[in-house]
Amino acid sequence: MSKLIKAAGAAAAATMASRVLGFLRETAYAGFYGDTAVASAFVAAFTIPNLFRRLLGEGALTAVFVPAFARREREAGREAAMRGGAAVTLAVAGLCTAGVVLITLLATVMVEWVPMPLQRELMLRLLRWMLPYAAFMCVAAVFMAMLNARGHYFVPALGSATMSLVMIGSVYGLAPLFGTTLEQQVMGLAVGVIIAGIAQAAFQWPALRREGFRFTWGNPWKDPTVRESFQRLMPATLGVAAYQFNVMATQIIGMSQADHVLASYNYAVRLLELPQGVIGVSVATYLLTELSRHAADKKYPEFRRMVGEGMLHLCFLNGLASVLLIVLAEPIVRLLFEHGRFTPLATARAAMALRYLAPGLLATSLTGIVSRAFYALDDTRTPMRVGMFCLGTNVVLAFVLAFPFQQAGLAAANAATAIINVALLLYAFTRKVPKFDLRHLSPSVARIGALAAMAGVVGWGCHAAWESAVGHEGKARQAGAVFVPAVIALAAYLVASLRTGVPQAHELVSVLRRKLGAANP
Repeated sequence: MSKLIKAAGAAAAATMASRVLGFLRETAYAGFYGDTAVASAFVAAFTIPNLFRRLLGEGALTAVFVPAFARREREAGREAAMRGGAAVTLAVAGLCTAGVVLITLLATVMVEWVPMPLQRELMLRLLRWMLPYAAFMCVAAVFMAMLNARGHYFVPALGSATMSLVMIGSVYGLAPLFGTTLEQQVMGLAVGVIIAGIAQAAFQWPALRREGFRFTWGNPWKDPTVRESFQRLMPATLGVAAYQFNVMATQIIGMSQADHVLASYNYAVRLLELPQGVIGVSVATYLLTELSRHAADKKYPEFRRMVGEGMLHLCFLNGLASVLLIVLAEPIVRLLFEHGRFTPLATARAAMALRYLAPGLLATSLTGIVSRAFYALDDTRTPMRVGMFCLGTNVVLAFVLAFPFQQAGLAAANAATAIINVALLLYAFTRKVPKFDLRHLSPSVARIGALAAMAGVVGWGCHAAWESAVGHEGKARQAGAVFVPAVIALAAYLVASLRTGVPQAHELVSVLRRKLGAANP
């Protein structure tokens, strides 16, 4: 399992850099448009093209393509696998381009001929600018999947850093060129989104060329890799996308509330994505490749052991992250976002959403692992069915809770749905793989949960002491209000985990020691 930590750690390091830049991007956005109606319109517009990135870059396409690529390489060699990758790239790019054109035409018809509120019209105008981003991200997703299948995790995970850099630049470089009002300047951010999609695809191209990738033109649907991937893509899309469709559904409901609701909720989602992307996606990305190999070789004991160990590592890491996001929600939001048009009132509203959203972090991360275990076994229908049920559940919960509780209601609905999702997937997985015994994992999960709760109490106490003695005036004190309690809570968590013999803590420390030893011979 130390191999998992090393490989996932490489992806996590790159993802961490990308997420940090992502937070700088969100910080720039927050100062630019706060939690105003323009912010909500931009968030809603970006949802559709960004959905392609979520599904294809971190979800369904990778989940179905990596096993197909691995089997093709095993049976026919790397050159044939790369030809299949080129064919998949061509097919995906064509389909995404067709979808972009169709949605653009529909948005144009609505803007020009359908009367609507100004916020919704602005959303559709922004959407028309940003849609081409989706096509470029489709290509980047295939590039990422091929590099993952070849054992490269660092470069693909770092690719989104280029996207964030371009989008940050658009706030300060492009936005002022589009006019003087906020409604005019936000169009510059939409143009920056397109440029960012191009940059992320281009970033991965050199590494892919070194692996032997070459474009080949022709009818991609004749290639067996394309046929196998697309046969499984639709159910896999619906399964892995359950969380993202939930986000989109709650955004639609949020737009019917006050102007700030959708923007406040979106800031909370962005904060949740740091541990989810750095830890959850990194571990799941590595596991998909390894689980596919074990399943192809019919090494089922190793398959079951890897699923269980992957789940325990996620519980150990993201369990603590979830607790700290609840305890330190307000100081985190204040540090990252409060400036410019993002006021203290906006901080309080986003922090409330984060507290209710954070309990779903671990469930969402575990869903990524269990879904990929199904895909490695060539079962895409089970995650699809569970995901569709949870989609309906989330819509109902969001509709019921959003009206009285606004962004907190949206967040609570999302967290509850994530928990239901992973519970149903685990039940289905134990039925499909009877020898996978959750009861064997229960004592370890309970112990990790108790330690995370203890660390949360420590973090809460340290934050209360900091506020009483130091306060949060100025960025230096705001940083201290986040990092001092978080570091003390983390130290307490690690020490207690090592003292009580948590294997995941010992493995993590062992890997870190070897890394530090290699860096300082």
